[in-house]
Amino acid sequence: LGRSRGGWARSASGLDPAGDCCRASPQLDWALLESALSTRTACWAHHEALGLRAAENAVCVCDGGERGAFRQKGASDQPYLWARLDRKPNKQAEKRFKNFLHSKENPKEFFWNVEEDFKPAPECWIPAKEIEQINGNPVPDENGHIPGWVPVEKNNKQYCWHSSVVNYEFEIALVLKHHPDDSGLLEISAVPLSDLLEQTLELIGTNINGNPYGLGSKKHPLHLLIPHGAFQVRNLPSLKHNDLLSWFEGCKEGKIEGIVWHCSDGCLIKVHRHHLGLCWPIPDTYMNSKPVIINMNLNKCDSAFDIRFREPGGQRSKGASLCQEIST
Repeated sequence: LGRSRGGWARSASGLDPAGDCCRASPQLDWALLESALSTRTACWAHHEALGLRAAENAVCVCDGGERGAFRQKGASDQPYLWARLDRKPNKQAEKRFKNFLHSKENPKEFFWNVEEDFKPAPECWIPAKEIEQINGNPVPDENGHIPGWVPVEKNNKQYCWHSSVVNYEFEIALVLKHHPDDSGLLEISAVPLSDLLEQTLELIGTNINGNPYGLGSKKHPLHLLIPHGAFQVRNLPSLKHNDLLSWFEGCKEGKIEGIVWHCSDGCLIKVHRHHLGLCWPIPDTYMNSKPVIINMNLNKCDSAFDIRFREPGGQRSKGASLCQEIST
């Protein structure tokens, strides 16, 4: 999502919640979609937008000092990884809300009692930025959820795979993105958390969303972060149903989860394969067709890896770096 306003994306009207990997195509308002995307940059989709099902594997990096709910957990200037966590209504409130929607009423007109209608949230939970508030309480979105974030801590089993990609002691994270000198290559590298501040990223890997990219194994799990908006779509199809369908089905670049348009007003709008009645995950994804460089430049973390990367004679490897080329 790049640097998304409010910590998350807004969706176009008419985009229904994503369901199973293959289903009937929902009715999209293509005229509205085309109008909304008149000024746009399109990127690969590795996430769910706010108007769709919440992406529990989305993360955000922010300064601990900017998040009062977590200030006591670390230094005020320490970058920290936060995981997406939506507050959801309890069963009684959800039933009332569904009955209200079935009557074809506007979901924004539904009355929520945030203090009583929602399941308890962790003490360290914070709402996403720019969420509307009334009397100090965040207002639920059109799906009845309150988008928010929780800090990723090492001792939290629920977020063990999130914490596996970050090292707070040395303030680095394991990130996958384009190689800086060759757009045809991908690069896995250790990136300072300070370089990721206020960005949202996607967690992918062995134990995430069925592992569509085939990373790692049960014995040797592998997880990575991908900055949202890191992969731009070069040959963008026209904003017509049949053209989008043909693009996803007929070209190599279309073997992706979806497209997210980054609009000039900060709004992000997603078209997922599900909206066109197409399956996900799929075999032979576009990302899997690209070679990958693993580049671990350890110069900034010299003492941390001093023991691990020594040559047989006890001498330090020249350059203190590990670089290996593989194909996914």
